[in-house]
Amino acid sequence: MHDLERWSDIRKLLERPGKITGADFEPDPAILEFLQTDARVLVVGAGGLGCELLKDLALCGIGNIDVIDMDTIDVSNLNRQFLFRMKDVGKSKAEIAAERIMARIEGVTVTPHFCRIEEKPLDFFQEFQIWVLGLDSLDARRYMNQIACSFLQYGDDGSPDPASFKVMVDGGTEGLKGHARVIIPGLTPCFDCTLWLFPPQTRFPLCTLAETPRSPAHCIEYVHLIQWQHERGAEEFDADEEEHMRWVYDRACQRAEHFGIQGVTWQLTGGVVKNIIPAIASTNAIIAAACALEAVKLLTVCSSGVENYMMYTGMEGVYTHTVKYEQDPACPMCSASVPFKVSSKDTLQQVIETLKADSNLGKNLRAPSISYGASNLYMQGVLEEETRGNLSKAIADMVDDGGVVFINDKKLLGPLRVKLHFADRNNMQH
Repeated sequence: MHDLERWSDIRKLLERPGKITGADFEPDPAILEFLQTDARVLVVGAGGLGCELLKDLALCGIGNIDVIDMDTIDVSNLNRQFLFRMKDVGKSKAEIAAERIMARIEGVTVTPHFCRIEEKPLDFFQEFQIWVLGLDSLDARRYMNQIACSFLQYGDDGSPDPASFKVMVDGGTEGLKGHARVIIPGLTPCFDCTLWLFPPQTRFPLCTLAETPRSPAHCIEYVHLIQWQHERGAEEFDADEEEHMRWVYDRACQRAEHFGIQGVTWQLTGGVVKNIIPAIASTNAIIAAACALEAVKLLTVCSSGVENYMMYTGMEGVYTHTVKYEQDPACPMCSASVPFKVSSKDTLQQVIETLKADSNLGKNLRAPSISYGASNLYMQGVLEEETRGNLSKAIADMVDDGGVVFINDKKLLGPLRVKLHFADRNNMQH
C-alpha cells in the first residue's frame, strides 16, 4: 500500500484546518513526519490495556515507541492480551509485544524493557514526550506520578515552569468500566491530587479470617495476611514473586480443605492477593483507543484534548462523561508548597518529627534532610554531624514565618516543598 493511501485517515487530521483544533495548530504534512521519526512515546505496561495501546499508537503513525513491563506471559492472559500465543507462555510480555507489533505494522520501532519501572534511572523517563500508562496497580501509577512531579520546577513567584512539565495519559479498566485521563503535573491535577477517586480495597475482618472462614477468599487472605507473618515474618511478601504466591496458594488449599471450603484456585489466589478485577477485552479496546487519541492530540495539537478525565461504563448500554478535576493546592507531590502549621517555639527536631507523623506528608518520609534557601538545616549522611546542632534550635531562629523549606528523603524522587506557618504568631496577630 502506498504511504499516501496508508496514512490517509491520519493525514485528514493533520493536514486540514478545523474548528476544534488546538490554539497553535497549523496544518502541515510535516506533522506526520514528526510523529513517524521524532516523537518518542513510552508505554508503561504490556498487559490487556498495554497490548491495545501499542497497536493503536503504532497505527496512528507514531514510529518510535518504548514499552516497559516486568511480567511474563501466563496462560490466563491469552483471552484478552491479543499479541500473545500459547507458545509465548513464560516469556517477557514487553519483548513479545514489541516483536509482534513490529511484525504486523511496517515502519514502527518498538523497544522493549523487561524490568521494573523502579530499575530505570530518572534520565530514562526524560527521553519521552509522553508516557501512556496501561497499569493495573495503584502503587505503580503513584510511582510514575512521583517521577513526573520530581521534574516539576517552580519559579520564585510560585508559578510552574512549563518547560518542566511531563505529560502522562493514564488508562484504567475495571470490568465494564474504564477511564482515560490526561495528567500534566503543574497544569492539571496530578495522580495524588485525586486519590479519592479510587475506592478502598476490600478488607475482611481478621476474626473471620482466623476463626470462621466461609469462602475461598477468606482462606487466601488468612495465609496472605496472618500465616505469612507468623511463619515468614522476617521476609517481605512480594506478590510478583512466583515462589511467594505458590506458598500462599498451597497453604490456602490446605486451609480450605480443613474447613471444607471449595474453590481455591491459582487464578483466584492471584486475584485476591493483588486485588485484581476480571478484565474484559472490549473495555480495554475502548479505553486504549481513547488514550491513544489523547496522545496524538497532545503531540500534534490537531484537536483540543479532554478536560481532563473521561469515564466509560458499559454496564447498561454505552455511556461516557468527562469531568474537569482541579488541582489540590496542598498536594505534597505537585503543589508549589504544602502549607504546614508549627509553633515558632518548636525545635527543628520537633518540626521534623511532626512532619513524619503527619498523615499527608509522613508516608513519604523516613529519614528526611531539610534545607531553607542556601542553608542546610539538617542533612543525613556526611553532613549529619555538621548540622546536628541545629536540631535543638527553635525553628523561628532559622526559618521565616511563611518560608518554604525543601525536604529530601530516600523515599522521595524529588524535593518536597513545605511552607511553614507559625500558628502561635498568627494567633497573637489576631
